[in-house]
Amino acid sequence: MEVLDERTWQARAAAHAARVDGFVASHLARRGSQVTHPVHDFLFTYYSQRPAQLRRWHPGAGVSLGGDASSYAGLKGYGARSGGVGVGEAYVEQQRPLLESLHALLSATASRPPHTGCFGLHEWAMVYRHGEGETRHADWPLRLGPAGTDTVVESHRIGCSHFDAYRFFTPPARSLNLLAPTSGNRADLEQPGCLHAGMDLYKHAFRLTPMICSDVVADCFDLARDIRELDMRAAPYDLSVLGYDPVRIETPEGKQVYATAQRGFAERGAPLRARLIQECERLLA
Repeated sequence: MEVLDERTWQARAAAHAARVDGFVASHLARRGSQVTHPVHDFLFTYYSQRPAQLRRWHPGAGVSLGGDASSYAGLKGYGARSGGVGVGEAYVEQQRPLLESLHALLSATASRPPHTGCFGLHEWAMVYRHGEGETRHADWPLRLGPAGTDTVVESHRIGCSHFDAYRFFTPPARSLNLLAPTSGNRADLEQPGCLHAGMDLYKHAFRLTPMICSDVVADCFDLARDIRELDMRAAPYDLSVLGYDPVRIETPEGKQVYATAQRGFAERGAPLRARLIQECERLLA
């Protein structure tokens, strides 16, 4: 059991909060003003971790906080440990089903080569045959209008492998997808080139909280934030007023831009996925 003295762990906790505050603070300011952002709010509205939870630093299982760690004593998973307060072994054992399922999903995903031929068409399939006021982001116009958007969907091969994206397809778009992702076959279909699989590394990381160090969670959050920008730049919406130039995936040039960025995110995600796999193995052991 590693024991961190109070000065050390407080400094690390403060550095973590400062790291994520720029992004969290802008979200909270918008929320207070009842203003929504179609790109940045996603990480706090779609995913279940609240801003305050993201800001709180955890050292991970196997590390004890020395000194006055009373603010941690009542938190989920924590208890008295050698030299201070830390995540208890009993709590880790209770999380075995989660650890086993995440290890299986992450390992299966990591075993596959990244596929970069989807071109972000999942976002287009989510608005297929919808009018302007029926889309998920109804405050933002469609770049090509409803008819032009439908034409893009109908003229492309749709091969979305991610269940949490596919389940938001409009009913007529689902029949166009070459795959049928479900919650039960995720480990059979997910692949590291998928933008949503990359963003989900953040979800997997915070689900492992407080058993893993929050530095890993923040690394996954940074990746998810950057991926989300590409996800929406390649979407059918016109977000130019927010400063986002579209990635025109309906053109050969736009497809190349998207696939290049997709490969870059897959490369960034690989060591994070490997780290989460290692953490699952450590905790299961």
